[in-house]
Amino acid sequence: MAGKSDRKDLLLCIDVGNTQTVLGIYRARNLLATWRIRSDRDRTADEYGHLINDLLRGKGFDPSTLIGICVSCVVPPAIQALEKMAHEAFDIKPLVIGPGIKTGMPIMYDNPREVGADRIANTVAAFERYRRALIVIDFGTAITFDVVSEKGEYLGGVIFPGIQISLDALFLKASKLPRVELEKPPGVVGRNTITSIQSGIIHGYVGLVDALVLKIREEMKVDPHVVATGGFAAFIAEESSVIKEVLPDLTLEGLRILFDRNM
Repeated sequence: MAGKSDRKDLLLCIDVGNTQTVLGIYRARNLLATWRIRSDRDRTADEYGHLINDLLRGKGFDPSTLIGICVSCVVPPAIQALEKMAHEAFDIKPLVIGPGIKTGMPIMYDNPREVGADRIANTVAAFERYRRALIVIDFGTAITFDVVSEKGEYLGGVIFPGIQISLDALFLKASKLPRVELEKPPGVVGRNTITSIQSGIIHGYVGLVDALVLKIREEMKVDPHVVATGGFAAFIAEESSVIKEVLPDLTLEGLRILFDRNM
């Protein structure tokens, strides 16, 4: 149990994705606990307030000791509810990652406003950790590749449909194919429909990831360090020849850093 404190020293970081919402609680630089819940664009401020209070108290944290709330959100309807929740439930003005915040990272996109808040958080955290040229791959609802220069500039990236989207599309569009849970198959050549789909997804995405990284390396003319995050990162990293490390809490760490830079 985390215990209670009389001083306000806890930071709540919330990363709202299209499918899942990840929450983390920090004291200084230490990540003390995380939670994953289903993203719901219709969840109200009151529902968020009750849910977060219950999550915090369930692990022994006193909600009254929150010093701040930092939010990354790619689901626009949820932003207003989260801002209202922070004010009403915790009397806190949240830091919502978006245009105008201090990132410490030049954004070289044609329109910097188009870069998702989670992508900024990921690249800021990764560059803070490694201080070198990077490719950050996030295996979320969409799979994103974000490219950072040796100078710490956000250069741009690649976006394509995620693994769950592909699995769902097979089930919905191919009438004879079953819905499949992603597991590592015994070999590349499947001996039944389920292992054939699993092999196609895992080895197909590994091939795609590895080939794209090689193309990006050629364009950058340097050898970037490649890291991965997101729900399916471990499945692909295990087979990939280019992913060097899986960092499951990278987005939360980026939110913590961005909060510190803007306070």
